[in-house]
Order: sequence, then structure tokens, then C-alpha cells
Amino acid sequence: MEQRIILSDRFESDLALCISECEHDGIFVICDTSSHRFCWSEMAHFPTLRQAEVITIVDGDANKNLRQLTRVWERLQKGGANRHSLVINLGGGMVTDLGGFAAATFKRGLSFINVPTTLLAMVDASVGGKTGINFGGMKNEIGTFQDASRVIINTDWLKTLDTDDLRSGYAEMLKHGLLDSQERWARLVGFDLSQPDWHELAKMIEASINIKLRYVRRDPLEKDIRKSLNLGHTFGHAIEEWSLSRQALPHGHAVAFGLVCELYLSTLRTGFPTEQMQQTVRFVREFYGTPAISCQDYDELVTLMHHDKKSHHGEIRSVLLSGFGRPIIDQTVGDEEARQALDFLREGA
Repeated sequence: MEQRIILSDRFESDLALCISECEHDGIFVICDTSSHRFCWSEMAHFPTLRQAEVITIVDGDANKNLRQLTRVWERLQKGGANRHSLVINLGGGMVTDLGGFAAATFKRGLSFINVPTTLLAMVDASVGGKTGINFGGMKNEIGTFQDASRVIINTDWLKTLDTDDLRSGYAEMLKHGLLDSQERWARLVGFDLSQPDWHELAKMIEASINIKLRYVRRDPLEKDIRKSLNLGHTFGHAIEEWSLSRQALPHGHAVAFGLVCELYLSTLRTGFPTEQMQQTVRFVREFYGTPAISCQDYDELVTLMHHDKKSHHGEIRSVLLSGFGRPIIDQTVGDEEARQALDFLREGA
């Protein structure tokens, strides 16, 4: 059954309808502390949720781990969850990833609804069926593919996000634009993130989700073309993990920096237009800055890329573009090329 995604301007009634369409005899809500404070406080009085059991996880991707997963399983077990129970994942990507994995594995699978509360989760983590946790110092090392029965998006919540959260999600939208068309990319780099037009942003979110789903539907298990959605993530994941022992970067900021590196390599190797690469770099510098990476960090970053799950036989693998909407997957990147791209990230125009 194809995943249903609803962009809602009548959130309470739309959520009630989604719940009624999912056979269940009990509801468990998994949420992070921020979503509990800002979103669950609005939802707790909904008639359909008055008997729901709430499981709260402390904010932060560092909590997307085996310990918290075990805790969620234990709460489901103690709460009497069975194959007919319904899980609602209310939160950002950490919650939709961990909560989806908990639901997909408890008693061999419970139905779940994703209710993303951050822009990043709306356009990326909550759609497409990827669930999982971090393990052994690596992001998303353990997981499975399992679609939520429904994804319901309340775009009013965007106005509650701080600047970093908003920009973090927007980086994934920028990636989707590059994977779609020059027209879509131009709208994204022309959008004023410092003073968002919320109505326009909602339309762009819907377009971004549809771009992602177009790739997902062609390759649900990420054997081929869906790998294109990893654009920016070979360098981005390494930068994100490198930052954890320093000043942790939001996921989307790291992806934005990864896009700079991989677009730079695309201009050198696969013919992506230099002018549009430079315009993207200027946009990233304006709204995301530059990471505090030094030459002394290169060995660590390159090692992280070698250990990334996208690597093959120890070789760094990346997605490059030959043009807008023309990704080339499984491209080997040499260590010196990686260092050159990091040089450009730090110092390029």
C-alpha cells in the first residue's frame, strides 16, 4: 500500500481521520521533549488521543541509539502493545527514525503514523520508509525500510522553529531542487530564508516531498536511482560526525556543506555548470556560513568517509551531478580529491 501524505490545514480533524483509517485497539505516542512541549500540549485534548500513552525521548540525534530504542520497546511491552496497536511518531527526524524502527520491529511490526514537527522531518525523514538508529559511532547503521501508514504535516508548526532548525530542513529541499530541475533550484536559491513567506514555503515543501517520492517509488530499497538522494551526504555525514566531538552541527547544515563539496567535484568531473555551482555556494555561505574545519581535520574526515555505509570495498563513494536532475551515483572519490573539495569548502568562492 502506497504511503499517504497529507499537508493539513485542519490538523485535528485530519489526524482523527488518519487514526480512524488505521485499525487499532490502543495508541502510543512517541515524541521528543521539544515536540512534547510545543505540539503535544496542543494535541493532548484531542478526543482521539485522550487515552494515548506518551513515550518521551530527550531531544538530539545522539539519543537515536540502542539504549533509547530498548527503552521504547520496554514501554510498549509494559503498556500492553500488541499487533493491533498504533504508534504515532510526533517529532523531528530522530523520532520518526527511532519510532518507526521501534514500531517496525516490535512484535514483528505495528502500524505507525508519522507527524513530523520540523522542516527536516517533513521533507526527508518522515517520508520514504527509512527507519533506524545510530550504532558504533556511525549514523543510521542499523535500520529497515518500513513506510508509515500515513504522514500528516501541520505546516503551522514551522513558525515555532528556530532559525537553525528551519535552515537545516531547507538544505534537504535545496538538494531536492538540484535533483529535479534548474527551475526548481532557482526558486530555492531565490527564497529569502531570513524572512520566510510561510505560504510559499508550504507549497515548496509539497513540491520537495514529491521530488523525493519520485525517486523512492522507482527504487524503494535503494539499490539504484534512489541512491541519488544521498547527494551531499558522503561529505555531509562525515562533517556532521566530525562536529559531534566539537560544536555539533545540525544535520542540514552539514548536508549544505556536503553539497558544496560534491557540486565542486561535479564541476571538475561531470560537467555541472560552474556558474550555478558558485551561486549555490554563495547561498550556502549566506545562510549556513562555513564550518570551522582546518587542514589538520582532513585525515579524520577522510577516514569517516571511508567508513560511511555508502563506501564500497573501502572506497569513498559519492553522488555527482552532470546537470540539474541528472545525478550520477556510485562515483569513486579519491582521498586527494576529497581533500581538494574540503579546501574549496573552506576557501572557495
